[in-house]
Amino acid sequence: MTHEKYQRLVDTARTLPPVVTAVAHPCDASSLSGAVDAAKLGLIVPILVGPKAKIDAAAAAYGLDISAYERVDAPHSHAAAALAVELVRAGRAEALMKGSLHTDELMAAVVRPDTGLRTERRISHCFVMDVPAHDDALIISDAAVNISPTLADKMHIVQNAIDLAHALRFDEVRVAILSAMETVNPQVPSTIEAAALCKMAERGQITGGILDGPLALDNAISPEAARIKNIASQVAGRANVLIVPDLEAGNMLAKALSFLARADCAGIVLGARVPIILTSRADTVMARLASCAVAVFVAQVRREQTAKAIA
Repeated sequence: MTHEKYQRLVDTARTLPPVVTAVAHPCDASSLSGAVDAAKLGLIVPILVGPKAKIDAAAAAYGLDISAYERVDAPHSHAAAALAVELVRAGRAEALMKGSLHTDELMAAVVRPDTGLRTERRISHCFVMDVPAHDDALIISDAAVNISPTLADKMHIVQNAIDLAHALRFDEVRVAILSAMETVNPQVPSTIEAAALCKMAERGQITGGILDGPLALDNAISPEAARIKNIASQVAGRANVLIVPDLEAGNMLAKALSFLARADCAGIVLGARVPIILTSRADTVMARLASCAVAVFVAQVRREQTAKAIA
C-alpha cells in the first residue's frame, strides 16, 4: 500500500538542508540502516555514537557502507545516549535519533537536570500518521512519553503539537481534544480538561491553532458523525491534530490505525532543545524516513527562529 502523504513529506524535506543528527547506539540492522537510508536521501548527516566495534560489525553484516559518516566511540548504550546529548549541547548536532537502545535510556539522558536538553516546555511525543483512507495526515499526541498528563502538561502537549503542525506547513491547525463523549461530564475528568484547554486557547495561553473539545473520535474526524450529533465547529469532522487523554488511549489509537487501517507512524519528540527521532523496529522503511523528514522540518523552523533572533 502506498503512503503518498509520507512521500510528499519526504520529497519536500529533501529540498531543505540536511540535519546533523547524533544517532545513539545504532548497533542493529534496523537502526543503522534507517540512519544510512535517511543520509542517502539527504535528510540527515548522521554522527554514529556507540561501540565502534558493534557498529562496524552491524554494517558489515548487512552490507552497509558507513565510511562517510563520523563515528564517536562509546562503551555501551548509556554512554552512547549521554555522548549523543553532549554533541547537541556542544552545538555539533541539530537532532537526536534513537538507535538500538531503549527509549527510556535515551530520554533519561535528555531530561537530566544538569547535562540534558530540557527547556521550559514539557517534553512530549507526536505521531504523524499517514492513514491511507484519510485525506490528511493526522498528528496524535501524546502516545509515548507522558503517561498520565496533568492539565498543565496537556497545555504543553497541545502547544508542541500545534507548533509541529506549523513546521509541517499545515494550512490550518484544527485540534480536537479527545474523550469518550462530546459533552462535559463531571464524572469524566478528560471532558473537563478538554473544556479547560479550549478556554486556555481563547485566553491566549495556547496559540496557533483552533481548538474544540471534548470530542469523541468519530465526530472529531468524520463530518457525517459531527453532522448527526449536531456539532457545529471549525474542528468537528475536520481535525488534523488529535490530543488523547493519556498514553494508554494514544497508544491504542495509534496501533489500531496501524494494524487495522494500515497506517504508518512517524514519531518525533518535541519540547527539548532539538527534535528527537524515535523509531521502532516494527517501523517500515517509509515510516523511518518520514520520522527523519519531520525532524528536518522542525530543525528548519529552529534555524529560522535563531536567525531572526540574531537579526
